[in-house]
Amino acid sequence: MITFLRRVTAVCALAAVLAACGTGRRPMQPPSPPVSALPSRPPTLAPGPAGLTPVFEHGPRTRGRTVALTFDADMTAGQGARAAAGERFDHPRLISTLRALKVPATVFMTGRWAEQYPDQARSIGRDPLFEVANHSYSHYAYTRDCYGLPTVPEGRMRSDVERAYAAFRKAGVADPMPYFRFPGGCYDRRALKALTPAGVTAVQWDVVGGDAFETDPDVVARQVLDGVRPGSVVVLHCTRSAAPATERAVRAIVPGLRREGFRFVKVSELIGAVGARP
Repeated sequence: MITFLRRVTAVCALAAVLAACGTGRRPMQPPSPPVSALPSRPPTLAPGPAGLTPVFEHGPRTRGRTVALTFDADMTAGQGARAAAGERFDHPRLISTLRALKVPATVFMTGRWAEQYPDQARSIGRDPLFEVANHSYSHYAYTRDCYGLPTVPEGRMRSDVERAYAAFRKAGVADPMPYFRFPGGCYDRRALKALTPAGVTAVQWDVVGGDAFETDPDVVARQVLDGVRPGSVVVLHCTRSAAPATERAVRAIVPGLRREGFRFVKVSELIGAVGARP
C-alpha cells in the first residue's frame, strides 16, 4: 500500500508540472548569480568637493609596499608629419621589457598615439599585464601656461577626452580605464568642472621619473628609487624620441624596487585600495 501511494504521489507531481507547461505558465527560473559573481567595473574615486572630478595622486602608505609604474604615450595632432619622416613616438622595446620582467603597468595614451600605432595600442590594451587610460586626444593643455603646450578650450575639454576614447576603441582597445591624466599634469578648478560629466578619475603622481629628454638611464633610475614610497605612482614616458633612456632605466628600477620588497601594481589596484566606489 505504501509503495502504491508513493507512485501516485510521483505521478501527481509530474502531472502538475506538465499542466503548468500546458497552460503557458513560466517554469521556475534558476536563482540569479550573487552580486559578487557579476563582472565588476573599474574602481573610481567619488566626486570631489562640489561634485568636481576627483584627483588621485598616490595609494595608501600603510597597506603594503606597492608601487604603480605609469607611462605616458604622448603624441600631438601636429606630429604626424614628423612620424611620417621617421621620428618614433612609440617604444616597443620598453613594452617588451615590462613583459619580460612581468611588471604590471598603466599606459596613459593619447588618442593621436593610438591612431598612429593602432597595432601596438591594441596589443597593450588586450594584454592583462597592462591597462590603458586616457591622456587626452592630442596632448593639448587644459590650463593656460602649461609648459608652452597649446590649450583646449573649456567647451571642448569633455569632447577631447571622448575623442581619445573613440580612438582607443577604433584601434581595438576594448576596455580602456575611466582614468584621465592631464597633459603636463596641469589642471585647475575649471578643468575639473568641465570633465565632471565624463565620469573619470584624474590621475596625477607623487614620483617624477625625470626621463623626458634624459639620455642617462642611471639618472632616471636613481630619481625613481630615491623617491618611491609605499603606494607611489611613478610617471615615466613611452616615447622613444622624447624619452630615450627609459627602457634602460626600467631594467634597473624594477630589480631595485623588488629588492626593497615592493610589489608592482596597476593604478586601478591603488585606487581600489583607498575606499573607491564600485
